[in-house]
Amino acid sequence: MIEVLAPFLSLSSLGDLICCAAYGLFALYFAQRLLRGSMPVSVLAMVFLAALTASSIWAGLALMDGLRHWSDRLPTWVIPGLDLLRISFWFAFMLMLLPPPRRGAGLGWLRPLAVVAVLARLALLLVGENVPAESLARPQAFAALGLAVLGLVMVEQMLRNATGDARWNAKPVCLGLGAIFAFDLFIGSQAALFQRFDGDAISVRSLVHAAAVPLLYVASRRYADWLGRLHVSRAAVFHSATLLLVGVYLLVVAGVGYYVRYTGGEWGRALSVALVFVALVALTLLMASGSMRSRLRVYISKNFFSYRYDYREEWLRFTQLLSGSAEPQHTAETVVRALANLVESPSGMLWLPRAAGGDFVQAARWNLPAELGSEARDGPLASFWRERAWIVDVDECRERPDAYPGLELPAWLTEEPRCWLLVPLLVREALIGFAVLGRPRVVIEVNWEVRDLLRTAASQASGYLDQAQATEALLEARKFDAFNRMSAFVVHDLKNIVTQLSLMMKNAKRLRDNPEFQQDMLDTVENSLEKMRQLMLQLREGDKPHGVTSGVDLEQIAKRLAAAASSKGRVLELTLQGGVSTRGHAERVERVLGHVVQNAFDATPASGRVCLTLDAQGSQARVRVEDSGCGMSEDFIQNRLFKPFQTTKASGMGIGAHESYQYIQELGGKISVQSELNRGTTVTLLLPLFHAQADAPLTALDVQ
Repeated sequence: MIEVLAPFLSLSSLGDLICCAAYGLFALYFAQRLLRGSMPVSVLAMVFLAALTASSIWAGLALMDGLRHWSDRLPTWVIPGLDLLRISFWFAFMLMLLPPPRRGAGLGWLRPLAVVAVLARLALLLVGENVPAESLARPQAFAALGLAVLGLVMVEQMLRNATGDARWNAKPVCLGLGAIFAFDLFIGSQAALFQRFDGDAISVRSLVHAAAVPLLYVASRRYADWLGRLHVSRAAVFHSATLLLVGVYLLVVAGVGYYVRYTGGEWGRALSVALVFVALVALTLLMASGSMRSRLRVYISKNFFSYRYDYREEWLRFTQLLSGSAEPQHTAETVVRALANLVESPSGMLWLPRAAGGDFVQAARWNLPAELGSEARDGPLASFWRERAWIVDVDECRERPDAYPGLELPAWLTEEPRCWLLVPLLVREALIGFAVLGRPRVVIEVNWEVRDLLRTAASQASGYLDQAQATEALLEARKFDAFNRMSAFVVHDLKNIVTQLSLMMKNAKRLRDNPEFQQDMLDTVENSLEKMRQLMLQLREGDKPHGVTSGVDLEQIAKRLAAAASSKGRVLELTLQGGVSTRGHAERVERVLGHVVQNAFDATPASGRVCLTLDAQGSQARVRVEDSGCGMSEDFIQNRLFKPFQTTKASGMGIGAHESYQYIQELGGKISVQSELNRGTTVTLLLPLFHAQADAPLTALDVQ
């Protein structure tokens, strides 16, 4: 159909036709739904229907007027008047979606402002009948621009005030009306700058407005949820006020630019361009200024709301800032920033004890100078807070000392003019520190609301600091525990070396002329020296990676353990499978097996038997040490055997079994114990195989 009508209609008339048909059909559909009872009949629905009908009539009359001869056209105020009427209906529709104004809160100023804007536009239309059009071009452009800005403010307010559930319902109508007013803003800004409306933009205006009908249709399908609860938040008021101020600022700049351009002579155009650029830079600086944002927030809180703070938003921001500190060393500065942000303060410092029970020193500072001194824990400031726990206003304390009885401010505080508030940090009535907040960007009255918020936030920050300090103390205790455990292992190894050397010295007087004893003594000293070297290396460099490129021959270790037992007059019976190796350090593996064998000998009388069996079981090497000694109870095995410093020996330290268990776990192995009192014990160690020869013969060696 468009292709058929295009040769007979201009682009403007074609757009009017489409706009008239779209809004007219939509109005009929909506009215039909109201008559059938598909949706409740309300004032809001009637206003929405009136806005649709006015839009259709506006486009229809514009189409008819465009098809007439110039001599038979309607008065010049009719089409703009209908345009103003439909905009008024849309304004009323959006204002009804916002909550009613409350005393001291809400957006009550938006309603009278909309009325004033509409009346101003209407006055220009009425005056235009008796005044040349050229003289009113600029005022009409500014009026159109003002209506567009006001419409966008309402749309933005609707979307921001919608809750998470209601936003799904409000989004289509906001997008549709936002598109309408955004295009009008483009047309009005051009007209304000160039003192004439852009003909091309005007010709497609009705077509652009018709493009919003599908979104409004979707919104009508969700009509039942339009009246969901909308709340006016401080953030919404702040952004709306900012947008309105920016719009007014741009209007003023446009007016000044126009004046400069047409009164500046041949330099007018260049000066207007420079003026617009400087104005935009100034606007950017103002919007980036923290002081200006603070002033606007304080002004809104004082004049639009009963309470200064949106406690939900403040608490979420405060908690998020506290929990956002990733580095423990930045915890103190994070606490200062979190408290300072509550009162628009750009600086602060935190004082914490130097040590447990020590004086307070500066632990962190933010935009304030460093203080090298300290504040005594039993000084006048700390004593005052232990009695009253008040937030101290430094200015008030200077002017009215009687307001804080018994308080004497320290010299470093009175000499620094930027210090403003002193906030005590208490945990269960114990003073763990205090915060000093710098002067805010704007003047803030320290009333009961500010004090209550700071007191509550300080309580949360105190718990956060106390937890951070407890965590740091726990980590330090764990480090000392690891150091003490390593020291216990070192002492245990030294005890074994001392025992070995003591036995050698005990026999030296009796066998010093025996060549075999002399050779054995040299071997013992060399072995002890090597063990001490390895011990020093382990202390200096820590554990080396477990061997993965070369194995530990368990058969050779078993034979050495049997030979060592034989030299002490004991017999270790061996049943070995050759070629069984495991990963790890050969010396540590031998020390673990030696500890198990030595414990078996200690628990077994000389007439008893101690056996060691070595074989491969699947992918693991199995070492089984059996004895016929006194055995252990099940309770001792489960609760005490592998715990450090648990032993049944008179001269033992209770470290060997724990070290053996830990090392077997590090290798990926497993150790299990089966024992009965007075019947013996079997200790089984499963170690990862390095390589195994399945065809190796099973050899039984009895060492007598």
